[in-house]
Amino acid sequence: MLVRLRSFVARSLITLAVALAVCACGAGKPEVTNFVPEQISPAYFQPAATGKIQHVVIVIQENRSFNNLFYGYPGAKTEKYGYDSQGRRIKLQPLTLKTSWDIAHDSNAFFAACNGTGTIPGTHCRMNGFNKEFFSCGNSCPIKYPPYSYVPRGETKPYFEMAQQYVLADRMYSSNFDASSFVSHQYIIAAQAEKSVNFPYGDWGCSGGPSDTIAEVGPKRQIPDGYEQACWDPPTLGDELDQAGISWAYYAIAYYKVWSGWNGYQVIRHIYFGPDWSKDMFSPPSQFLRDVKHGKLRTVTWVTPTCANSDHAGCYSDTGPSWVASVVNAIGESKYWGSTAIFVFWDDYGGWYDRESPAYVDYDGLGFRLPLLVISPYAKKGYVSHVHYEHGSILKFIEDQFGLKRLSKSDRRANSPEGDCFDFNQPPRKFKKILAPYDTQFFLHQAPDDRIPDAD
Repeated sequence: MLVRLRSFVARSLITLAVALAVCACGAGKPEVTNFVPEQISPAYFQPAATGKIQHVVIVIQENRSFNNLFYGYPGAKTEKYGYDSQGRRIKLQPLTLKTSWDIAHDSNAFFAACNGTGTIPGTHCRMNGFNKEFFSCGNSCPIKYPPYSYVPRGETKPYFEMAQQYVLADRMYSSNFDASSFVSHQYIIAAQAEKSVNFPYGDWGCSGGPSDTIAEVGPKRQIPDGYEQACWDPPTLGDELDQAGISWAYYAIAYYKVWSGWNGYQVIRHIYFGPDWSKDMFSPPSQFLRDVKHGKLRTVTWVTPTCANSDHAGCYSDTGPSWVASVVNAIGESKYWGSTAIFVFWDDYGGWYDRESPAYVDYDGLGFRLPLLVISPYAKKGYVSHVHYEHGSILKFIEDQFGLKRLSKSDRRANSPEGDCFDFNQPPRKFKKILAPYDTQFFLHQAPDDRIPDAD
């Protein structure tokens, strides 16, 4: 049975988490990020895409830190060791994607892993408290501290191949500190999350009704600082695309044969109860593969996975890298390849160790480092980008390509990948298929998976 860690005993441990947040013990000081919004060197920038990008696909995977998934990637900053809260050096160990257990990755886990000072403006996380996170394997854990691990190279081969052909960014950070998939999916559609933190008590949005509430985070990261219904009305990228007459689509799981499921737009009242809900939402995610083949790719598309294909711990599966490869291959082998940019990112760190400390930019961010792959015929080949990115970076790229306005704080302050990840002076490169253990036919005929990829 899949172990879902909706609470990790989290709500009963808020007091303990706050105590951990102000703890000053430990060693192993990480490098400070020193993030300054919108302040990257002009040398990074090249001429704009000037209409060359006509389609953008955002592939959202689940719960992996950069160090965990791209451990040892040449040219990227990764570590072989971590430090615990007592200053002990811990060698990272390999752990399969196919775990039957999960690690805490809510606000409590962030405070614990950060181990203190990252909750105060102008300071940084020590990044040595991952041993204080809750992991549900209990006495059956394969290693003493599961967060201090990485995915074996044999399982990440498709991801490494994508990085070798295109761009891997090693300074991508979550826009939200609390490591919640729910909040993360709000940032990737609206560049903010209405002060929400962690996850709703019921459904993922408006379908849950007035009783489906979520905690709010306060200006000093106090939790809870009140509660709100998980159903609200901020402007989203989908709204801007609608207003501009630009097509878009969102692929996600729907449960009980109705649209009550794991979908970021389910939280947006005017979309959930409006025409977009019937015309722009698609399920299951594998429908994307069919739609591309039949010439039905929208201009902007979000693609979320099933549990099995998500890379999420506790889903008993290693098919995530192949799933992403099938999405990339579907586009690469279609008529859309020459005009498409694909962004593959992981929505939160999942509890896994990473040494790079996130900058404090406001009460809600930033969170821990995440992997980001940038794939396009115009993407630089085999390049590791060291420019600072976050959720809003992807939104800013889309906004700039299609003349849309900024939505909120994340896309205003973020650096766009256009300047450092693309070379629009080069002709579009011919696509080379990404090899993977499971092919497109596997995913088109995969058994239905009604598990929530991440309840958090």
